[in-house]
Amino acid sequence: MKYDIRTTELRKMIRSYLFYVVLLSALAIFPVHAPAAWNNPYPASEEGKNILYASFRERPKHLDPARSYSSNEYEFIAQIYEPPFQYHYLKRPYTLVPLTAVSIPTPVYLDQNGRKLSPKASATDIAYSIYEIRIRPGIYYQPHPAFAKDAEGRYLYHALSERDLSKIYTVADFPRTGTRELVAADYVYQIKRLAHPKLHSPILSLMADYIVGLKAYAETLDRAYKKLADGREDGVYLDLTRYPLAGAEVVDRYTYRVKIYGKYPQLLYWMAMPFFAPMAPEVDRFFSQPGMARKNLTLHWYPVGTGPYMLTMNDPNRRMVLERNPNYHEEHYPSEGEAEDRRRGLLADAGKRLPFIDKVIFSLEKESIPYWNKFLQGYYDRSGVLSESFDQAVRFSGSGDTEVTEAMKKKGITLLTSVAASTYYMGFNMLDPVVGGYSERARKLRQAISIAVDYEEQISIFRNGRGIAAQGPLPPGIFGHREGRAGINPYVYDWVNGKPKRKPISYARKLLAEAGYPDGRDARTGKPLLLYFETPATGPEEKAQLDWMAKQFKKLNIQLVVRATDYNRFQEKMRKGNAQIFVWGWNADYPDPENFLFLLHGPNKKVGNNGENAANYDNPEYNRLFERMKNMDNGPERLAIIDQMVDILRRDAPWVWGIHPKNFTLQHAWVYNAKPHVMANNTLKYLRLDPELRSQKRTAWNRPVVWPIGLLAVVLVASAFPAVLAYIRRERRVQRRGSDREDGR
Repeated sequence: MKYDIRTTELRKMIRSYLFYVVLLSALAIFPVHAPAAWNNPYPASEEGKNILYASFRERPKHLDPARSYSSNEYEFIAQIYEPPFQYHYLKRPYTLVPLTAVSIPTPVYLDQNGRKLSPKASATDIAYSIYEIRIRPGIYYQPHPAFAKDAEGRYLYHALSERDLSKIYTVADFPRTGTRELVAADYVYQIKRLAHPKLHSPILSLMADYIVGLKAYAETLDRAYKKLADGREDGVYLDLTRYPLAGAEVVDRYTYRVKIYGKYPQLLYWMAMPFFAPMAPEVDRFFSQPGMARKNLTLHWYPVGTGPYMLTMNDPNRRMVLERNPNYHEEHYPSEGEAEDRRRGLLADAGKRLPFIDKVIFSLEKESIPYWNKFLQGYYDRSGVLSESFDQAVRFSGSGDTEVTEAMKKKGITLLTSVAASTYYMGFNMLDPVVGGYSERARKLRQAISIAVDYEEQISIFRNGRGIAAQGPLPPGIFGHREGRAGINPYVYDWVNGKPKRKPISYARKLLAEAGYPDGRDARTGKPLLLYFETPATGPEEKAQLDWMAKQFKKLNIQLVVRATDYNRFQEKMRKGNAQIFVWGWNADYPDPENFLFLLHGPNKKVGNNGENAANYDNPEYNRLFERMKNMDNGPERLAIIDQMVDILRRDAPWVWGIHPKNFTLQHAWVYNAKPHVMANNTLKYLRLDPELRSQKRTAWNRPVVWPIGLLAVVLVASAFPAVLAYIRRERRVQRRGSDREDGR
């Protein structure tokens, strides 16, 4: 038979086919241990690096410390800017300690004539308080082009032309950077910025009541800015160094002085917030140049500070990155804390230099499920507890405590909990003729409702146990909050077997009858008691909670009518005092009882004064005690007054005291030194990682399972085998017929 090239090709095809059958069969039977990087969302170059992985859900709007006032913004700027003071990371109750300052200053009190008063002087005699803050030498700003100078000492980038900016898109595009030492004048400059007419600082109105001359200063700057701008919005720089402020003065290179009206010890808490962090005038001048704002080259996008980290990437549609500030000054991990901190390993790094982590990468995660799955895979280091995944992550022990599930324990995931410095309450409008007022009838009606509305049940049903029922206005961790038997509300709870127990509904019905509403009916008219609950909650998700609320009132045979409106209409009703019953809340700005007790101070009423006293509560005795208490230093005398105030509130019951929320955080075994802190925001510098352990766990948890692919391939090849055999037979028949014809010739 004559040689045919098709025979050779056929043999090659068969050999190749058999090879792939054997190979794919081996893959199906003996899976390849492929690398875990197949589903890793991060580049291979980051593997094993000292990087913390976190997420964010929405773009921070303001990163300028004079303007920023949201938690998602503080998550970034608190790592970058350094006020003079900070909160001790481990101590509780929350304690102020120096950050850039040498010490926490003791105020000097003056009378109306400028004469020095005793430190124990009555608040009524104090006309002014002076705080003198000395900062530590040797603190430097992060590298930044705003500080870059040429050989003659002239700023390189303070007179940029349109052509200069044509190739600049981010701060990183400037080829040169510089730095300089932090000085006291930078803190004074920032206090002045609170009054800048273009910034609209959210604390200007409050601080203008305290910082001497700030209100008039704002008016001065407004006139100066309008004259300078002459209708322009872009490229206007108002040099605040040319305008002195009586309440904020430079004493020397490292010392400045803040002068306020009267006595206001809470100022120190405000000075631990980014509002009072330093701002270098050079930076303000740099970002105020024409054309910068059009390219988002502003302080709202690129903060500049002396803190442990600096923002090196701001892509709010994808990723934001904090990196270690190479110029960061010497700061060390605390060496003391609470009694349990040593046992929990929180003092293992005592005295070591901060920060521990080199880089923090925040990735945009709009959807909760992908975020949760990435956390379980080890691609995020910490996570909140999602409602959808609560049962998967957390369980309740027999004693009622929370702990992670067995599945989480096997992964080494731990749970951190803390009670927020917040309160959510149901309020009564004290101006309302039915639920308001200060008569015994009105008090007993509100007390009866307070017993009937079972917030322990609401916490269990709607919050997965993430909260504690409030006994009064002050949450745990705030001076004046009482624990144990001394801390219960005796009008709503009994102390039983070492725990507070809500009074029985029968007792609430008795109070209701004494209030003139036996069995939920008006004793005079016989008509059912009808109450109105105002809410902006209009969506289907809130319906279950509103139904639950109606059932609480039904226990007393009170008919609750839910009136849901949009938020603007709801706010209008609150301002005008047309709401009867409502739900409200408050998150503390600082850990002082005044920041909660002022919510029920008469002059702070919503109606007429547009204050934060949404219940319009106005008890003269309470008001008198508040005025005494608000500016006192913490101590036995202040505590005794707070106890009196809380007793008055519990008796009058302007609120059903509601809930102090609990924060739940999950973290992997490779994260160290984490301790919840509801006041401090600059806590990233204390965290430490074990990147090697993380890499090991990621590899173990994300090993690709490839045998199904191999098995599928074998099935596909096997299914094609009959077609291959048919093709082989047909080719052989063709070759035979060809050979027969050749032989016949």
